[in-house]
Amino acid sequence: MKKIEAVIKPFKLDEVKEALAEIGIQGMTVSEVKGFGRQKGHKETYRGAEYTIEFVPKIKIEVVVANTVADRAIQAIMSKAKTGTIGDGKIFVTDVAQTIRIRTGESGDSAL
Repeated sequence: MKKIEAVIKPFKLDEVKEALAEIGIQGMTVSEVKGFGRQKGHKETYRGAEYTIEFVPKIKIEVVVANTVADRAIQAIMSKAKTGTIGDGKIFVTDVAQTIRIRTGESGDSAL
């Protein structure tokens, strides 16, 4: 199993969610996060005063999928989250040793 964490622009969440649902991914965890990468934030002007926003608002999506679905999930996220501009985000993929559904005690791929 693989855990896929994607940090994306907030307005891309619905598109990514729908793309993952189309390939059969049933559950995900979504968090509102803030951070910066190479862009190191940005400047905005409010009532004539310029100020720097160091931490840019982002959305973090976490899904755990079977190894057979991982590449399709990554491609779905990449295709729907990409705008072609700086700050599109990152995808992190890690191995998951075990998954257990608390309610039923199922483990492994059947717990997904």
